Amino acid sequence: MSRLKEKYYSEVVPALMQEFGYKNIMAVPKVEKVVLNMGLGEAIQNIKVLDSGVEELTLIAGQRAVVTKAKRSIAGFKLRQGMPIGCMVTLRKDRMYDFLDKLFNVALPRVRDFRGISPKVFDGRGNCTIGIKEHIIFPEVDYEKVDKIKGLNVSIVTTAETDEEGFYLLKAMGMPFRG
Repeated sequence: MSRLKEKYYSEVVPALMQEFGYKNIMAVPKVEKVVLNMGLGEAIQNIKVLDSGVEELTLIAGQRAVVTKAKRSIAGFKLRQGMPIGCMVTLRKDRMYDFLDKLFNVALPRVRDFRGISPKVFDGRGNCTIGIKEHIIFPEVDYEKVDKIKGLNVSIVTTAETDEEGFYLLKAMGMPFRG
């Protein structure tokens, strides 16, 4: 069992039950999935950008990345429907906990001038999305082989019903928030 999953069941669940007064252990919010998304708009001109993005996202997540295609055509961007413009990975169960552990304890502290994540990253339903400007903060990415620094979004989907519950859950799991 991963370190973060063990922490969740031994420390976070009892703390949440006490804080919010849950009667049943099944009512306690938990992290459902983590979605990593890398938008690669430059892939329209240069398909090699997409290949390197898929390869690097696969390294970061530990699971094969899926190429995403454009839903509609946009003439101003010279984009046709069905063209590959990004990649994504959905992590669940043990891989999700391993990734979150790595994100909270290794990757985020490596961000330049990092003072913590803003508590305003929640969407109103207890889910959290973080934008990472440089994918090279992850230790798996070899800086020498990177042709272009790319950004990615990390969406943490929880079963929490309010932002307060989601905030408390992620704070107890070790997510570095400001203040």
